[in-house]
Amino acid sequence: MIHKEGYKILISLFVLLTILTVVFAVWVPVVFPFVLVAAIVLFLLVLQFFRNPSRLIDSPDNEKVYAPADGKVVVIEETRENEFFNDQRIQVSIFMSPVNVHVNRNPIGGEVIYSEYHPGKYLVAWHPKSSTENERTTVVIDSGKHQVLFRQIAGAMAKRIKNYLKVGQQVEQGSEMGFISFGSRVDVYLPVDAEIEVSIGDKVQGNRTVLAKLP
Repeated sequence: MIHKEGYKILISLFVLLTILTVVFAVWVPVVFPFVLVAAIVLFLLVLQFFRNPSRLIDSPDNEKVYAPADGKVVVIEETRENEFFNDQRIQVSIFMSPVNVHVNRNPIGGEVIYSEYHPGKYLVAWHPKSSTENERTTVVIDSGKHQVLFRQIAGAMAKRIKNYLKVGQQVEQGSEMGFISFGSRVDVYLPVDAEIEVSIGDKVQGNRTVLAKLP
């Protein structure tokens, strides 16, 4: 399945590449086969950016925090979260490479009690200041027992953050909450007494990998 965020980009790219290959076929036929192959490869690469595999959580459980994105765990540390909680939290960061699925999903279910977009820079996703200085969207979900904050962060390449959540909305664990075109990073902030189930360097999948168990 192709994600809706990719429709316009894929159609525009298809038209552009079709025109380009026709021009070469007519005016420079000797290189046409190479241009055609390059166009097909480029289109397939962009196509895979927007794939949207169906993933349901068999037994939703708000005592578990599922990965909101596919990627690699690059940060696990205790830090002060200053935008909403203003206290110590455990930060777990997932880096999304261009080859990962870019759909973002709700790590727990409950009520959206905070959702804020921040314009900003486009530092590389692994830069220490990307969490606070890059373009980003911060969301907090309250399950009734726990509150979990997660933040979509744009990077040097990813400059198209989409977030579909609104304050007051009730969401299910694992349902789609947004999309970051061409990768970047998602940070999750957990209570300090949460039991972390992943390690730095682990590859995780949205709705498949449990990041932590809540107290």
